[in-house]
Amino acid sequence: MTEIPTTHIGSLPRPPELLELLKARQDGEDVDMDEWDAAVEDATRDVVERQLDVGIDYINDGEQPRVSFNWYVKNRLSGIEGTREQELWADLQDYPEYAEETFRTDVIDLSVQPVVTGPLEYTGYEEAEAERDQFLAAIEEADVDVEDTFMTSASPSIVTSTHVNDYYDSYDDYLSDAADAMQEEYEIIADAGFTLQIDAPELLTAGQAEALRDAPIEDIKRITRRNVEALNGALENIPAEQVRLHTCWGSYEGPGHLDVDLVDMLPEIYEADITGLSVEQANPRHQHEYRAFAEEPLPDGWTLIPGVVDVKTNIIDHPKTIADRIERVHGAVADDTPIVAAPDCGFGTQAGLGMVSPEIAWAKLEALVEGAGIAEERLS
Repeated sequence: MTEIPTTHIGSLPRPPELLELLKARQDGEDVDMDEWDAAVEDATRDVVERQLDVGIDYINDGEQPRVSFNWYVKNRLSGIEGTREQELWADLQDYPEYAEETFRTDVIDLSVQPVVTGPLEYTGYEEAEAERDQFLAAIEEADVDVEDTFMTSASPSIVTSTHVNDYYDSYDDYLSDAADAMQEEYEIIADAGFTLQIDAPELLTAGQAEALRDAPIEDIKRITRRNVEALNGALENIPAEQVRLHTCWGSYEGPGHLDVDLVDMLPEIYEADITGLSVEQANPRHQHEYRAFAEEPLPDGWTLIPGVVDVKTNIIDHPKTIADRIERVHGAVADDTPIVAAPDCGFGTQAGLGMVSPEIAWAKLEALVEGAGIAEERLS
C-alpha cells in the first residue's frame, strides 16, 4: 500500500495575545520577558496538541515566537538596524490598488524592509535555543517522537533578498556572511534531532524582483545556482537526509503572472544538499506543473512534499480534490518516490497577515489528512 503521510510548511496561526506581544517587540517596545516566555510556551504547547489532534504526521512549533518566516532573523543577527520602504513584488506593482489594500497590517508592513548596516554575525543563540527548548518541552509533554518533528530556518538568500543592503560592497560577500551566520542556527536545530526545513522561496520568486522583470531565464538560473551554492556551504555539517527545503512563488495572494516555470528551475534546485523538497501544487497558477517532475525527475533518494492545499483563500479544499492533486503528482514521479502531502506554504508566514482565517486554516489541515487517506486507498 502506498503511504501518504502529512506535514505542513512551518507557520501556523498565532493566538491574539501573542500577536500583541510580537507587535510590541516589532515596534521596539519593552516587553516583560516572563509574560513573553509564558505566551510562547502556551502557544507552542497548544499548536503541538492541535496538530496531533488533526492527525498531522510530521509536526513543528508553528513558528509561534517569530514575527515572520524571514524577518525574525533581525533578532538573531547583528548588523540589522532600522527599516526602509521598498517596492513590493513586481507582479503586485502591476496592480497597485490591490497591493495597497492588502499588504499592510497592524503587526508587519511588507512594503518596509529591515536594513543591513553592519557585518552579519549570528547573535541569536539564546533566542534560538529558547525556541528549541520550548518545542522540545511541548513534544515531551505530548509524548511525540522527535524524529517526527521539524523546525524551520531562513535560507541565506532569503535573508539577502529581503533585507536592504547598506553595508556590503559585494553581493557575494553579503551572501557569504549570511550563509556563515545562518549556519549557526541550522546546526542548533539539527543537533537537537529535528529535521531542518530551509525556507527558500527566492529560488522560485527571483523573477518577481523588479530588477529581473525582463531578465532572460538563464540570468535567473545563474542567480539561483549562486544561492544554492551558498546554502550548501551552510549545510556542510548536516546530513542531507536531515534536511528538507521549501520553495514557492510566494505565500501571498498575488497575480503571479510573472512567475518563472518550475521545469526551468528544478535542475538548479536539485543541486541543493537536501533530500526533501516542498513545492506548491495547489496554487491555481501552477497546478499544471506536476508535469515538471516527469520532465525533470527528482534525484534518487529524495522525498517530494507537494503542496496540495491552498493557503491563499478561505475555501476549504475538498478532500477528494486534495486526493486528485496527490494522484497527479504521484503519477509524474518514479513509483518508489516517497510523497508527503502538505499545504502550499505556511498559514502564518507574516504575523498578522494571514490570508486564511485561523479556524479555516485548521479545517484545511483536517481536509489534508482526509485527502491523503483517500489518495492512499486509491493508490493501493
